[in-house]
Amino acid sequence: MRLGILGGGQLGRMMALAARPLDIECLVVEPAPDPPAGPVAEVIAASYGDAAALAMLADRCDAVTVELEGVPIEALSWLAERVPVHPSPEFVAMAQDRLAEKRGLRALGVATAPFDAEAGLPAIVKTRRGGYDGRGQRFVTTAAELAQAQAELPDPITEGVVEFTRELSILAARGADGSVRAWPVVANEHLDGILRVSHAGTQVTPQQQVEAERIVTALLERYAVQGVATVELFDTADGLVANEIAPRVHNSGHWTIEGSTTSQFEQHVRAVCGLPLGDTGLVGHSVMVNLIGALPELAALLAVPGAHVHLYGKAPRPARKIGHVTLTGADAASVTEALERVRRLVP
Repeated sequence: MRLGILGGGQLGRMMALAARPLDIECLVVEPAPDPPAGPVAEVIAASYGDAAALAMLADRCDAVTVELEGVPIEALSWLAERVPVHPSPEFVAMAQDRLAEKRGLRALGVATAPFDAEAGLPAIVKTRRGGYDGRGQRFVTTAAELAQAQAELPDPITEGVVEFTRELSILAARGADGSVRAWPVVANEHLDGILRVSHAGTQVTPQQQVEAERIVTALLERYAVQGVATVELFDTADGLVANEIAPRVHNSGHWTIEGSTTSQFEQHVRAVCGLPLGDTGLVGHSVMVNLIGALPELAALLAVPGAHVHLYGKAPRPARKIGHVTLTGADAASVTEALERVRRLVP
């Protein structure tokens, strides 16, 4: 069996690695030279909308998926007429547009930040499309700053500021048979808009787990998703508020490679290829730390008990995710101690 992937970054790399034990080959379309997926998958060096590349996917693959949402919807739609495409173009299109995303969540009865006319001040002005890790966003506190940001950012949406205690995420997969499996809710630490640390399933209440699963399940079922999707959430005094959707595997789920019976990457491959979903239970305790900008001494990282290092083959660059380390252990105390050691090593 062969799986086509639009995108050859680290998510595509880890997806291809998860596919190999299942005897599934991956064919990746990626315009960037020497992509992370290159050493583990066949790469077609072309833009995501390249007609010849798309024709090769349609001709050679049994199914096609994406590792990023910023792909041309026209390309996905063309492919979907010729080969199974998961997630659907409709779902990816919704996740590409922050306004459509907010409207789609509200239609499901999910709370979101107030937006546009409801936003008020202070507010965050964001581009409706594109932008990630804090890019394409501007915090404003006055009417003058709001007007300037709305004039300068392309196709903006204005969101009201949500008072929250922490940021959470829920990842789940829906299979070809309609079954849904969710992982434990993850508590995330961000700095400068970039995810730094994810704590798996240890810092939420049972009620929060139930509510987060309700949100992601409603989303998966509404769009008949086949594969993994993620909802980023704010933990507020009034309950969970949805922030963003990712129609794909997600950075906050990297811990699942060692910390869950079935990783998000294997689960996604299973789902989009029509295979049964795997168990999403925890294997001990896990924390994931992103390696951003520069790589600490590898030997020092590997010397930390329970450390599993994943490097993406990317050159160091400020604010760039070049790898991650997952810390696992039988108890929370040992993982917390390992995390403090890693914090001292990571720039």
